[in-house]
Amino acid sequence: MVAHLLRLKLTLLRNGLKRSVWQIVGLVVLSLYALGGLAAATAGLVALSLAGPDLVRTVLVLTGSLVVLGWWIVPLVAFGIDSTLDPSRFVTFAIPRRPLLTGLAVSGLIGIPGVVTTLLVLAAALTWWRHPVALLVSVPLVPVALATCVVGSRASTTLLAPLMARRRYREVAAGVMILPFVLLGPIVNAVVAGVAAGKDVLPTLAATAGWTPMGAVWAVPADAVAGRWGVAAARALVAVATLALLVVVWDGALGRALVTATTAGSGRGGARGRGLGAFGRFPGTPVGAVAARSLTYWRRDPRYAKALLVVPLIPVVMLVSGGGSRGGTLLAAGPLVALVLGWSISADVAYDGTAFWTHVATPLDGRSDRAGRLIAAAMIGVPTVIALVTASVALAGRWDALPALLGASLGVLLTAYGGASVVSARVVYPVAKPEDNPFTSQQGGSMAAVVSQLLGWGAVLGLSLPELVLGIVAAGIHSVVLGVVALVVGLGCGTVVAVLGVRIGGRALDSGAPDLLARMVSFG
Repeated sequence: MVAHLLRLKLTLLRNGLKRSVWQIVGLVVLSLYALGGLAAATAGLVALSLAGPDLVRTVLVLTGSLVVLGWWIVPLVAFGIDSTLDPSRFVTFAIPRRPLLTGLAVSGLIGIPGVVTTLLVLAAALTWWRHPVALLVSVPLVPVALATCVVGSRASTTLLAPLMARRRYREVAAGVMILPFVLLGPIVNAVVAGVAAGKDVLPTLAATAGWTPMGAVWAVPADAVAGRWGVAAARALVAVATLALLVVVWDGALGRALVTATTAGSGRGGARGRGLGAFGRFPGTPVGAVAARSLTYWRRDPRYAKALLVVPLIPVVMLVSGGGSRGGTLLAAGPLVALVLGWSISADVAYDGTAFWTHVATPLDGRSDRAGRLIAAAMIGVPTVIALVTASVALAGRWDALPALLGASLGVLLTAYGGASVVSARVVYPVAKPEDNPFTSQQGGSMAAVVSQLLGWGAVLGLSLPELVLGIVAAGIHSVVLGVVALVVGLGCGTVVAVLGVRIGGRALDSGAPDLLARMVSFG
């Protein structure tokens, strides 16, 4: 059964790569990144092996604890990364639980994260090559460390699967997932400063972490080198007991998952009768119907939440990167948020997936589709940008820059809407499904997404240069008159680009909608 499950996963991965050349390209790029990180980490471990036992223990225990913790926690907020052998897929099969448990555990090491972790754990064990006793102790602990990572990951995701299936959980997870990426710069600075200031505390922290479920397995070799065999045995017992407990928890959760069907959106918070919702507020026209449908997606689809979650975070990043100064850095938040919100509809058709057939099958012209989606997005984007620009101007005490910033921001927003209306009518790629984390990338979609996003953003910024230049100059010389000119130019140019985007995108949709649908069906 274990070998069968391994062959099944490899077959699923191989078939997934056959769907599109972009999937192969994405896998190659991700593999190159992983190889680069692995090479850097291995070089660091080689250098570490030449240091004293105390330093080796401190580094291995702290980094090893973070690796284990990452395996346990990341899947809870990045669910959907690897669902090829999701336990829910075996509900209808009478497979004995123990062989299934073993097969799922071993298959967890198939993939880039599993391979990289395996090689790093082996390299960490070989770091003790100058101390034969520690090396003999560390080698048998390699499978314990790997099993703790994989089994802990499976246990946490299987145990919390009913919660993870709820839409509200996915929305919260989306917010948690984006925070480290948006605040990466401040986090790195804080960590570097903290390590420099508290380097004398790190050995004590490592000694404490060595008794935790995450760090015990990494601390045993150092105790063996120091001749503390009693402490080494106690920590080894903690490591083995942790693994045994995780197996028991996963076994129980898997048993419940195999007899309980969990569906996305289950539980409270599902749909309730509230009349027609947005459809009752828009006119009964093709544009109104599309706008109402899109506005409903903006409210209920967590994939659209990522654009809205960035809104409050960008000013924070601007404020932190400016050293707390409420000057020019904070004022740049408005145009940046406008760009993000305006470009958020560039994957609208891809988000529709196979449901896009309703647009293809009905006598809906492309202009109505493009206009309806733009109107729905603008109902959220325009008030948000105006409020954010006003708030940033108030915090900076630069009311003279309000017209200039409004012109630049609204111009960028409308221009981005126009550009996104064209791109989404021509380019589709695999995207996260509604039940997946909105920040996970489907295999093969990454490269197509990156290329289209880079080209689109470049075009939007190029078309927005008139209002951006006028806005920057007006704010720089404190000219209200020039700021008003920037506002007029921004609204005028942005409106022209938005209208052209609707027309060009509409024509592209009229001629290419069946091809777009066929491509999305091929994504599976």
